Amino acid sequence: MKNPITTPITTYPFFQQAYLVNDLDDAITQWHELFGAGPFVRVPHHVTDRFDYRGTSHEADVSYAFGYLGENQIQFIVQHDDTPSIYRDMYAAGHTGFHHVGCLVHNFEAEFSRLESLGFECATRLYADGVDAAYFDTREANGCFTEIHGDPPRIVAAFANWRRAHENLAPGDSPFMERI
Repeated sequence: MKNPITTPITTYPFFQQAYLVNDLDDAITQWHELFGAGPFVRVPHHVTDRFDYRGTSHEADVSYAFGYLGENQIQFIVQHDDTPSIYRDMYAAGHTGFHHVGCLVHNFEAEFSRLESLGFECATRLYADGVDAAYFDTREANGCFTEIHGDPPRIVAAFANWRRAHENLAPGDSPFMERI
């Protein structure tokens, strides 16, 4: 961070908190049983259309799971290899913990430029499923990475469907949901 922060890191509210885990199904089951989170959509071995990690195109082999707990989207991430990544920047293989907060942003390029102007380095920028996303290394300011994620209507609708699934979750329902 080059300059002291005089404006908020982001003007958008957090919609997501993300955790690096060793096993998606175990994390999903534990959060479902402990907190009533879910159901979760699993995305195995996610591949992007465009990817940049700190100036390289080396994309780690990662799987994701997404679900809700109240109004918060919970993301679990498993990295299957030792490729340098934003996840390995924080945790060595086998180690787990809180990784990033996420914000849905309406004007992606403007928010990207604003975070850069505040002195934060974009550690990863990607384009996948028709959406831009970027992870800024804000650990010096908030102890984690900050993700900005575009908000096209179909993504907002998908997230709303996942949240409704959480709101309609009944005791005994499965913590797993198929991706629509």
